[in-house]
Amino acid sequence: MSNPLRIAIAGMGTVGGGVVKALAAHGDKLAVRAGRRLRIVAACDRDESKQAAFRIDTWLADLNALAHAEADVVVELIGGEDGPALTLVEEALKAGKHVVTANKAMMARHGADLAALAEEKGLALRFEAAVAGGIPIVKSLRESLSVYGVPAIRGILNGTCNYILTQMESSGRSFADVLKDAQRLGYAEADPTLDVGGGDTAHKLALLTALAFGVRPDLDGMAVLGIEHITPEDIAFAREFGYRIKLLGIAKMTPQGFDQRVQPAMVQAGTPIADVDGVFNAVMADAREAGPYFFEGRGAGEAPTANAVIADLVDIARGNVGPAFGVPATSLVTLTAAPSGSASSPFYLRFQVLDVPGVLAEIAGHLAKWRVSIESMIQRGRAPGEAVSIVMITHETTQGAVAGALKTIATSDKVIAPPCMIPMEAK
Repeated sequence: MSNPLRIAIAGMGTVGGGVVKALAAHGDKLAVRAGRRLRIVAACDRDESKQAAFRIDTWLADLNALAHAEADVVVELIGGEDGPALTLVEEALKAGKHVVTANKAMMARHGADLAALAEEKGLALRFEAAVAGGIPIVKSLRESLSVYGVPAIRGILNGTCNYILTQMESSGRSFADVLKDAQRLGYAEADPTLDVGGGDTAHKLALLTALAFGVRPDLDGMAVLGIEHITPEDIAFAREFGYRIKLLGIAKMTPQGFDQRVQPAMVQAGTPIADVDGVFNAVMADAREAGPYFFEGRGAGEAPTANAVIADLVDIARGNVGPAFGVPATSLVTLTAAPSGSASSPFYLRFQVLDVPGVLAEIAGHLAKWRVSIESMIQRGRAPGEAVSIVMITHETTQGAVAGALKTIATSDKVIAPPCMIPMEAK
């Protein structure tokens, strides 16, 4: 058996600790698969008390020393788009060390440049753990689904949002109430903005898009909308129409150009992606002649994420050092984005209005001016002068047309809250 693969780890939190424990428990089996042992030789963490919990040869005080340690690969698990994480990865690659990272934010913003540096040095840059936890979607897109290409991909990429929406549906409670429970259970951060605002999903979608389409990760060209505005009423109406609401990351080629967005969407109940509940993640990939593929699994947690990190380490131990995004970094392109508002689908619309004569005719008139036609409608209650909901499902139309109509409708003195618009995704 060859010399061991020497590993230096930055960040001994949940994932780093999981990597150490998994290598200790399964080292013999992994050595057979990798053709050499995977040996942790150095670690670094701001909390020096963690040193006593792990038996590691060398505990280093700073990241610069870790980047230049006597190791073959550096594992970055500290997080952050810029700052120490980015500096560590750059220095490690310059020092001739392979890199494995779980840092979605850094890779979404700087991944193309880091990939170019790794390729220049003949090194591996791997990030399976950065997207969807334990789901092997990065390797699948980079290698297994590369023959016919992937013209469309969509997924549930944030377990926090999926947990919140699942709990809102099952309990009928508000977003704010369920969020508090998610924070108490450790599913949501004290500041949940990155998760519930869609930013975390955007980071992951940027990486999946780069792998699927051979493009540079592009956060700035992505439309992002979170779940904060979703109400129990919306979820109940969705169920009545035979749909469930999920936060989706979507990337696809359209006749108008490249469409990449994060948004709550209604998906038909009973379909694979609609049935993904709780903290689980899922990805659907269209691989043309090879058929559609559906991946589901835990999107976070110690064991799933450690498993993804170690899978990358095994790949490196075997000598697999191909391009990070499946094609050379110099070949990554920038696609022409579809015009804003050109995305087309049926839409769910909800209006909170005063129950007075003429309100429905006014709404319908504004929709007609924008060529938005209605497929079905629900209006309940009869309490003159009080607020009621009017809910509509449109025929397929563009997001721009619906948004234009709603902007006008919102100015009516009969409409007492901003209208709600949720696209309805195909199966």
